[in-house]
Amino acid sequence: MILARVVGTVVSSHKVELLKGIKFLLLDKIDVNTMQGKGDYVVAMDSVGAGVGEIVFYVSGSSARLTNVTEGRPSDASIIAIVDNIEKEGKYIYTKDQEKT
Repeated sequence: MILARVVGTVVSSHKVELLKGIKFLLLDKIDVNTMQGKGDYVVAMDSVGAGVGEIVFYVSGSSARLTNVTEGRPSDASIIAIVDNIEKEGKYIYTKDQEKT
């Protein structure tokens, strides 16, 4: 699983039938030491209802096709969780809706 911040949405009006109705989000992988984006972007299918600004877990490769939303669909990246807290070395470095660094 990879940590990333949702930084935007991706809209495609022309796509294969299997992808219709799927929400695509633009993710920026984060550096856990700074909680800042790395500028390393990926487009992922949203299977949990994530929104812009949230920190999420995403998976890639064959694991991306194991959610109820992505099963049987051509996916290489899928958001599987919205992060509530990140604790590192005994200190909270991220709390949803109240970022700390």
